[in-house]
Amino acid sequence: MATPASAASRLLLGMAALCVAAVGIALVSQHVFDMQPCPWCILQRVIYLAIALLCLIGAAVSAPLPRRGIGVLTLLLALSGGASALYQHLVAAKSASCNLTFADKVISALGLDGAFPPLLQVTANCSDAAVSVLGVPYAYWSLALFIAIVVASSRVALSAR
Repeated sequence: MATPASAASRLLLGMAALCVAAVGIALVSQHVFDMQPCPWCILQRVIYLAIALLCLIGAAVSAPLPRRGIGVLTLLLALSGGASALYQHLVAAKSASCNLTFADKVISALGLDGAFPPLLQVTANCSDAAVSVLGVPYAYWSLALFIAIVVASSRVALSAR
């Protein structure tokens, strides 16, 4: 039987893998299928990468309190990612420009667009980036993954040990 610490480690590693896979799928969508990202898409990539990094750190930590703290941080990041996915689909995708939106300001302020262009450069406006995969808006696929991360992060944050 798995100990709570090893179960939490596996959960954190699984979350990290899902986040990296999500960014990988986004990159394939962008560079192979020409689905260019808007600022909200890029912001979600950054959130996925931040969650993955925290999860890897959490999986390496054996002390329960820091691991639970990482669970809380990943939970908060996943909630913000879900909010950004909803905003992207419900608001931003209906506007002609996403210039100077919150997402655009965060990406510019952190200098991410210039630091890692193939991964984090905005190449589309919000209305052009509103695409569907299998009939489901891309932002909703992202939202679904963020919801799964919220559930998993909650388990890590509430773990007994």
